[in-house]
Amino acid sequence: MAFPTPVPGRVVRYSYLWASEHARGQEEGVKDRPCAIVLTTAGDAGETVVTVPPITHSPPVDPRLGIELPHATKRRPGLDDAQSWVVMTEVNRFAWPDPDLVPSTLGDASSVAYGLLPYALFEKI
Repeated sequence: MAFPTPVPGRVVRYSYLWASEHARGQEEGVKDRPCAIVLTTAGDAGETVVTVPPITHSPPVDPRLGIELPHATKRRPGLDDAQSWVVMTEVNRFAWPDPDLVPSTLGDASSVAYGLLPYALFEKI
């Protein structure tokens, strides 16, 4: 199956590279995690460029720097029940589809998508 269309609000499984990892010289993320697509734009060559903040179980140091995902919102796309936050202090940008998108089912590119965030929550992000 093909990769899903990247649309704002879609949650995808992605090998996110944290700024701190990048500062240490890493070039790839060490953990596949859910990330929320917050912006799609056209790149110079006409490709779709996607901007994603990570979703993490670690609470932000300052509550204003993350948005907690309600449990019901996490259950709809099949995420775990642990508390999670969308990190609002950093993002990754990449051309869609990127090799760091990780299908949850081997060979099924469409399984990189968990689902869509509710519109009201996406607007808050």
